[in-house]
Amino acid sequence: MIPRLKEQYRNQLIGELKKQLDIGNTNAVPKLEKIVINIGDGKAATDGRALESMVDELTAISGQKPVIKRAKKSIAGFKIREGMPIGVSVTLRGNRMWEFYDRFVQVVVPRIRDFRGFSKKSFDGNGNFSLGLNEQLVFPEVEYDKVRDIRGMNITICTTAKDNIGGYELLNSLGFPFREN
Repeated sequence: MIPRLKEQYRNQLIGELKKQLDIGNTNAVPKLEKIVINIGDGKAATDGRALESMVDELTAISGQKPVIKRAKKSIAGFKIREGMPIGVSVTLRGNRMWEFYDRFVQVVVPRIRDFRGFSKKSFDGNGNFSLGLNEQLVFPEVEYDKVRDIRGMNITICTTAKDNIGGYELLNSLGFPFREN
């Protein structure tokens, strides 16, 4: 079954974006490529249960099992040795990506405390948007009673846009809540 937002993008938004961005070829219209979710926590290096809870929470949030990220270099100040687990990451593509994006915009963002919109300055110059959340409790899939530590996460929305304007127009047409400056 095709996700609701993907179908809306195909049937309606591609034509609108072609006019807005003055693009002749339909294949050149920006689209979502992938969504990457990262959770990093230094406690995971010493506490095995912290790593296990991060994996469980990110699995519930994303719907697929995350990859455990390990330290590339030793850092004595943080008591981290090369190869120690320090975080988890998951990359969503295809239908899972569209469903996560739809859930994020419709369900999760309204649950963020004191939310006034995301800044338009968080684009990287190539049309990709990165944002950070302070706590994983805004996701309804995370059970409040089972949370050991409140930790934040980084979410990167990668698009096929060539510049920030194309990425902004794509996300704006998909209902992403940007701050009005």
